[in-house]
Amino acid sequence: MKTKTENPPQKLKFNGRYFFLLVLIGYVLLYSVYPDKTLTALAKSLSTMLHLLPVFLVVIALMALFSALMSAKRIAKLLGRQSSIKGWAIAVVGGILSHGSSFIWYQMLANLREQNVRDGLLVTFLYARAIKLPWLPLMVSYFGYAFTILLVIYIISGALVQGMIIERMSLNKS
Repeated sequence: MKTKTENPPQKLKFNGRYFFLLVLIGYVLLYSVYPDKTLTALAKSLSTMLHLLPVFLVVIALMALFSALMSAKRIAKLLGRQSSIKGWAIAVVGGILSHGSSFIWYQMLANLREQNVRDGLLVTFLYARAIKLPWLPLMVSYFGYAFTILLVIYIISGALVQGMIIERMSLNKS
């Protein structure tokens, strides 16, 4: 039984500043033991960061452009009750292009659902997330083009079938 004097456990906050400080301390400690190797590692890290900087800038620019052009209301309109095959296509393509952990998308999907986006389209979006664009070249190198293309077709088909099943189930509830 909890009493008023018990304090709830506080979550440990771990943000970028502490990580940067930890890395900096690590480099200083390593420099004191292995100065040549540490300078080589630091130079390689900076070279990698500079090599990736254009990619980061393009991603940030695309995210800003998408945020400026697309609002939740506009997406809801495109995926609303009146959407046709275009809504299914947007759900599939959006699912394929989306990255990151699924739980990050749940809040946005909940907001879209509140704005009357069809449940079947949301399910299709989540199912289509199984296609990971960055992994396709690796899949092709391991399994070949035929298998990779067939798997992508099966996943897209499965996404559409699952979405249509949920669509029918939600129509039967109403």
